[in-house]
Amino acid sequence: HAYKKVLRDLCGVSPSFADVNAFVSKASDDERRAFIDTEIDRCAQTEFWRGKNGQLWKVAHPKIRPVGSLKDGEDKGGVPLADYYDDYNLFAYTQTDDHDAREVLTADFFVRRDVNPTRYSKVASLTSQKVDQAHRAGNMTTAWSLTDFIMFTAIPRNAASQMYRAYLGLDIAKQEGLYSVANEPQDYDAKGVTAKECAACHATLDPLTYPFRNYNGIASSKYETQYIPNRLEMFFPTAAPRITQTPEKGVIFGKPVNNLREWAQVAVDSDAFAISATKDYWKLLVGHAPTPEENAEFVATWQRFKSTHQFRVQKLLHDIVKTEAYGAP
Repeated sequence: HAYKKVLRDLCGVSPSFADVNAFVSKASDDERRAFIDTEIDRCAQTEFWRGKNGQLWKVAHPKIRPVGSLKDGEDKGGVPLADYYDDYNLFAYTQTDDHDAREVLTADFFVRRDVNPTRYSKVASLTSQKVDQAHRAGNMTTAWSLTDFIMFTAIPRNAASQMYRAYLGLDIAKQEGLYSVANEPQDYDAKGVTAKECAACHATLDPLTYPFRNYNGIASSKYETQYIPNRLEMFFPTAAPRITQTPEKGVIFGKPVNNLREWAQVAVDSDAFAISATKDYWKLLVGHAPTPEENAEFVATWQRFKSTHQFRVQKLLHDIVKTEAYGAP
């Protein structure tokens, strides 16, 4: 049962009669498990798994939230603003081979995709990306993320909440991941967030957002999707009386950070990142989020992903396939 599922889930094919006979002919369970391990690694090289619109791209969809009409580059839309295939390429690169999955948020590089077969490789620059290397934070600072999640916003709470939700599995709208910061929220943009019904969430959300202060979306065509040290002073000086007092220093998980790159490092080193990434692949392969009956296996799996496997997704796949939740009929 597990062998057939692996071929369907990772290779996108059903085993032939000859394949099944080759598997059952193995002399012992240990040999069969080793055979499945070999098949996992083989399937993880296929187009079905790592190619354009493959299984890895499916995992990335809710994180990147593509909008075809706004796409630039390959498969350009009617109003091309940014090329989100760059985001998919970086995501896929960090999730394959022996790469560190944390680089999806910490990378100071970009990734190029070549085809026939699909290959992902690191590059120092892309014409479609404008953030300088010193201020890059993986998929949080791509042209698409800055365009779609910041756009014209002075204090981009949407960008912070999306990254918190997409990569750490914490939805502030559902009151998840709240770490109230003293003397917050300050309401620098005069949006009324100090109101009783708003303050509890914004005491976490606003400090999460401050490190995005100087990342520009599309507020200026000349400076779009770049890091601008005095962004608020340049583009929003009259948006609110205290808007330019907004700091770049922030707080995530109760830990002070000086900028978005530090934000990213705290994020990816957390249990939340390991849990969220493991849950992504658990849902893809097992078919649903971990149930209470599966929780012990799930916890052991994400803990090994973080510690033993040092955030290597290919090793995580082996562990998920070996669980009872995956392999039991």
